[in-house]
Amino acid sequence: MTTPPPPPSFWIFFLCSLIFLLDNANGNPNYREALAKSILFFQGQRSGRLPSNQEVKWRSSSGLSDGFLAHVDLTGGYYDAGDNVKFNFPMAFTTTMLSWSTLEYGKRMGPQLSDARAAIRWATDYLLKCATATPGKLYVGVGDPNADHKCWERPEDMDTIRTVYSVSPSNPGSDVAGETAAALAAASLVFRRIDPKYSRLLVGTAKKVFQFAMQYRGAYSDSLGSAACPFYCSYSGYKDELLWGAAWLLRATNEAFYFNFINSLGGGDQPDIFSWDNKYAGAHVLLARRYLLNKDERFESFNQMAQNFMCKTLPYSPSSSTQYTQGGLMYKLPDNNLQYVTSITFLLTTYGKYMKATKHTFNCDNVVIIPNSLINVAKKQVDYILGANPIKISYMVGFGPNFPKRIHHRGSSLPSLARHPQSIGCDSGFQQFYYTQNPNPNILVGAIVGGPNQNDGFPDDRTDYSHSEPTTYINAAAVGPLAYFAGSYSS
Repeated sequence: MTTPPPPPSFWIFFLCSLIFLLDNANGNPNYREALAKSILFFQGQRSGRLPSNQEVKWRSSSGLSDGFLAHVDLTGGYYDAGDNVKFNFPMAFTTTMLSWSTLEYGKRMGPQLSDARAAIRWATDYLLKCATATPGKLYVGVGDPNADHKCWERPEDMDTIRTVYSVSPSNPGSDVAGETAAALAAASLVFRRIDPKYSRLLVGTAKKVFQFAMQYRGAYSDSLGSAACPFYCSYSGYKDELLWGAAWLLRATNEAFYFNFINSLGGGDQPDIFSWDNKYAGAHVLLARRYLLNKDERFESFNQMAQNFMCKTLPYSPSSSTQYTQGGLMYKLPDNNLQYVTSITFLLTTYGKYMKATKHTFNCDNVVIIPNSLINVAKKQVDYILGANPIKISYMVGFGPNFPKRIHHRGSSLPSLARHPQSIGCDSGFQQFYYTQNPNPNILVGAIVGGPNQNDGFPDDRTDYSHSEPTTYINAAAVGPLAYFAGSYSS
């Protein structure tokens, strides 16, 4: 019996994908180098007492009294972006994505695997403190964001109030609690073999935090007001975090309770975006894994939702709702667009990997989608970020010959303690270092900034935070695809 030839729509999509991949390409960048630098970036975001093996030498210990106002120890964790605040909602998402990257692509990371684990543990050590310091409370942030954003000073010089924020039964936060549970559960899998005791602590704490998220329902931005908004409002509500947290706990424990809870929630919304705020697409791909790799028919509906997301994302899909720039970059929103690019690229790469492993294909209307349909688009996004774009700039700081020099980042833009031991005050930081055209004195190696505008333009302007500010969650989502391509292409 002869196999029928692929339909014409298959060849149309294949050729379009090939053109999309090759257009404006500059060959294969050094993915291994980019991977190492993307993980090194997290050292530049560290809060707390820095270890002796700290490689980013222009940073020093900071935030050593964090938690003092609540009589607890909340030192550690990460500053989310170019500011000096610890926002646990995006930090927990960062941790979940770093953990997922390590679980999916750890074998491709080579010597960077131990660095990725260290980056995860820096976050989970802090998140464990937040979850266990006071019974009945989950601490969800340190530092008054409104006061902090009025100052331009090094983390080491912080003199703004380090207000401590928490959620509780009377002030619920199912979204931040659900994401914290997801982070701890995902990380427990990372450490399961190499540190079983720590892994058990992580998953045990994740269960308790998730129980809190389920029992006391509400959005944390409703409870915290101006401490959360407009910085990290929970725009999508909290049901996506409940689905996401349950999906990770199911993977970590395989307990029927989490399967039943997922079933009771249903799939939820089917957006065309994936981010620190909206987790539906990530949960769908994570649950689709059980259908594709484990042949568990109970998860078929989640696989269909994952495929619908891909159809909304792929540039030549008839049902695509995703805009691309002339240079080939996904364009979702004007502010910090690369956060959506890296997160969606992670899902493209990961679902494509599942498809390859199972020889799976699906249709977007009348177009047949093969694994490389996804992988090629993902590669285009990664290559664009690393310099294969119309203006030939790498949006990863310290990678390639041309990269952003004036990023919106306090520690990078102000001289280090070694060069300027005297304290730099709140206002003088703005006057002397923020409003200048000088390049930043400290290179935050590996930082991926917000990225170009819809016309592929980038001004490299420190005051333009929507394009020039790096964030932990941009980088965390990029680690997986970088590891995938580092393992697929020789440097």
